[in-house]
Amino acid sequence: MEAAPNAALIDDLIKRRIDELLPQKLEEALARREETRTPSMSIIATKGTLDWAYPPFILASTAAALGWKVDMFFTFYGLQLLKKDITDLKISPLGNPGMPMKMPFGPDWFKGINWNIPNVVQAAIPGFESVATTLMRQTIKNNGVADISDLRSLTLEAGANLIGCQMTVDLFGFEHEDFIPEVKEYCGAASFLGIAKDSDVSLFI
Repeated sequence: MEAAPNAALIDDLIKRRIDELLPQKLEEALARREETRTPSMSIIATKGTLDWAYPPFILASTAAALGWKVDMFFTFYGLQLLKKDITDLKISPLGNPGMPMKMPFGPDWFKGINWNIPNVVQAAIPGFESVATTLMRQTIKNNGVADISDLRSLTLEAGANLIGCQMTVDLFGFEHEDFIPEVKEYCGAASFLGIAKDSDVSLFI
């Protein structure tokens, strides 16, 4: 007759112990999963100028080198960064007030001057864009920054996945052969949004 109350007491103790242990075990399991999970990043690159080529490749190569899964989607003018030859990328200081026009040569006092050239002057001088591009390339070289072709190669070697926007390819009349062979995938915005949705970090550049 006394066995029934004892069984009920034991059942109650077991239930309370399970209620105490379950949250702790669940937290431990989630923590272990988080530790072993690979972080991911998706980048949408939309610009094809020399200065804007650096941010997406710097971020992608760094994340990939840290072991992150990286997917880069190149759309509109960003497709220029996937072309086989990107040695002709240019910059345009016109309409870019945040760009300092510093000289990469001469004494320190001369190199420290910010040349705030009015837009009307930049637009009126023939070849000003080419001059600005040459100065930027020299500045990059003087400071030991990797050439954009080398940086793209480093990004690929680190394991980043480069994706071309098929709609933009069609829009501008490109062929897949115009781009580096490492670009294995071409898709539309809808397909890439699925990748971006599942990424820990999503960037639009």
